[in-house]
Amino acid sequence: MMLDGTEDEEKFLAAGIAGLQQNSFYMHRALDSNNLRDALKYSAQMLSELRTSKLSPHKYYELYMRAFDQLRKLEMFFEEETRRGCSIIDLYELVQHAGNILPRLYLLCTVGSVYIKSKEAPAKDVLKDLVEMCRGIQHPVRGLFLRSYLSQVSRDKLPDIGSEYEGDADTVADAVEFVLQNFTEMNKLWVRMQHQGPAREKEKREKERSELRDLVGKNLHVLSQIEGVDLDMYKDAVLPRVLEQVVNCKDELAQFYLMDCIIQVFPDEYHLQTLDVLLGAYPQLQASVDIKTVLSQLMERLSNYAASSAEVLPEFLQVEAFSKLSNAIGKVIEAQPDMPTVGVVTLYSSLLTFTLHVHPDRLDYADQVLGACVKKLSGKGKIEDNKATKQIVALLSAPLEKYNDVMTALKLSNYPRVMEYLDIPTTKVMATVIIQSIMKNGTHISTSEKVDALFGLIKGLIKDSDGVPKDELDEDDFKEEQNSVARLIQMLYNEDQEEMFKIIDTVRKHILTGGPTRLPFTVPPLVFSSLKLVRQLQGQEENPFGDDASVTPKKIFQLLNQTIETLSGVLAPELALQLYLQCAEAANDCDLEPVAYEFFTQAYILYEEEISDSRAQVTAIHLIIGTLQRMHVFGVENRDTLTHKATGYSAKLLKKPDQCRAVYACSHLFWVDDHDNMKDGERVLLCLKRALRIANAAQQMSNAARGNTGSVMLFIEILNKYLYFFEKGNLQVTVAAIQGLIELIMNEMQSDTTTSDPAADAFLASTMRYIEFQKQKGGTVGEKYEALKVSHAG
Repeated sequence: MMLDGTEDEEKFLAAGIAGLQQNSFYMHRALDSNNLRDALKYSAQMLSELRTSKLSPHKYYELYMRAFDQLRKLEMFFEEETRRGCSIIDLYELVQHAGNILPRLYLLCTVGSVYIKSKEAPAKDVLKDLVEMCRGIQHPVRGLFLRSYLSQVSRDKLPDIGSEYEGDADTVADAVEFVLQNFTEMNKLWVRMQHQGPAREKEKREKERSELRDLVGKNLHVLSQIEGVDLDMYKDAVLPRVLEQVVNCKDELAQFYLMDCIIQVFPDEYHLQTLDVLLGAYPQLQASVDIKTVLSQLMERLSNYAASSAEVLPEFLQVEAFSKLSNAIGKVIEAQPDMPTVGVVTLYSSLLTFTLHVHPDRLDYADQVLGACVKKLSGKGKIEDNKATKQIVALLSAPLEKYNDVMTALKLSNYPRVMEYLDIPTTKVMATVIIQSIMKNGTHISTSEKVDALFGLIKGLIKDSDGVPKDELDEDDFKEEQNSVARLIQMLYNEDQEEMFKIIDTVRKHILTGGPTRLPFTVPPLVFSSLKLVRQLQGQEENPFGDDASVTPKKIFQLLNQTIETLSGVLAPELALQLYLQCAEAANDCDLEPVAYEFFTQAYILYEEEISDSRAQVTAIHLIIGTLQRMHVFGVENRDTLTHKATGYSAKLLKKPDQCRAVYACSHLFWVDDHDNMKDGERVLLCLKRALRIANAAQQMSNAARGNTGSVMLFIEILNKYLYFFEKGNLQVTVAAIQGLIELIMNEMQSDTTTSDPAADAFLASTMRYIEFQKQKGGTVGEKYEALKVSHAG
């Protein structure tokens, strides 16, 4: 059925265009022969095609534009006729004899344009006559296009200031009156369109009306272009009349569009000076009008106007723009009790942006806006509407963008109260925005109170949220969120050591609520931040501030011990072990033997009870050996205990090559440079011999399992350890022992059962070159190496 209607419409349009073209042909022939009567006759017949009611506004516009082009040529003909002596007054009378009213009025407007140009009558009289005559057409579509034509032909002939048609004084008022009258009549026709036709086609008609809105809006644009419309005239004559028409038409589409037009076409300073009048109209609009958008656009225009120049800011203060806008928003929300949450938040977001531009120094105003928003949101619970939450993010982001300082936002008491209305995903988004602002601006957050307030704002990233299943969290997003929190922890700093300790304690309280998935990300930065403070305190007297409450390394280590302990309970034993070792090393530097021993004990317990994966064990034992080797704080007994444990762990690793490497690494625990009391050559040699035995056992196992002894890489690695201790002056490592090991390696490499290994070949060749180099270098070391006989591999 719809298809048939569309096809019929195309036929009617084609017929209309054909009739119009035929009559315009005869009209042109008459014009060419200067035959005025025939020209009028055929032009009237041509314009009769515009009397149709069978076309949609879109199709009617096509027909109208073709007629409009012909009317321009007819207007030029009328001008030539007047130059040839034809009386314009007679012509004005003559066209009124056309049979039908619509062609008659189009011709009258065309002649009227020439009449005004001739200046034989005041422009205001001709315009008044034309605008009154056009009332003869009350069909909405035909009337709108007729009045649009009148507006088009008259816009350059209005009696404006400085215009050639100005005439006597006060004629600007006549120009304004003409445009306002035409606007009023056009708006009435436009509104009446909704009642034309059956109710079932209402949606289609509204779409058609929307397509015609610019015909009505052009009148307001013409008004804004009249030079003589100064602020006083706008305030006294223009705005009240336009708003009266907007409010009285009681039509949702018209009210929304025309309010938007007013905001867009008239100057910002006019809006500012007539804010009372403009805002007074908003609560009178229909409840279904999207006031939030229009009012937001007004505030956006005013915000941009305020940002354009500091010189205009006094005007805003003078008219008390903030309080007027704030009151207007309150009234609009009261007048529309069913306004959705997104509307409420959008209005306050725009008001806050306005406030930050106009009154950047008035934090109380910004807080007042947030407070008003909280009041309107109260009782609504968590907001889950996607559009509304986006607006809340925009609202909360505005102070961060304006001040580039989270600290300023923290001064707004209502800021966290607004955040309470966000749903869980949006709370995270807002927390990320806050952290990004801190990172971008390098914000310095230096007191525990501020840190506490900040972590209250970003709790969406710090605490596990109730009611969110773990499997709904995207792993990459989660990691990125937690890494941003970790970066934030690293940025917290205060030179005052007491305050820094309070900051660390505050952060700890917050992050320990984070649950098992978050702690592995947030505990390490806190530990390293604490160790940084320990380094600053290092070497100070036990109690430099003279009171028991002062911060000491021992107190920080106690806190760290409790903090790291949480990691071992959340299935992150490897990480906890690494952190315990870091703390042990720091305690070593502070000469706190009992503390360092306790950290090592905790690391050993974790190794024994929690770390079962063989690869993780290898990594852990090498970390333990490396850290223990650097420790100088331990007495003989404690050191022996820890060393004995480490060598024991090394020998119990699952794979023989791993055992071998860990055992020869333990040799370094018995020979520490710069510490004569930590040089035990015999035990070094025991470790190296034990490593050799394990390497042999590894070969035998390989031979039994695979039929070959595998690579000699382990032997070459052990040889390098022998050479290291030989150079360092360990008398237990003799030339004979090294020589024997070299020969063993050479024999193994020539054996049929040894697997070819290019890496081992290269390593051995490099080792032999080193021995030769040391021989040639001479000196004390050279003398040592002289006794070694090297037979090259291969």
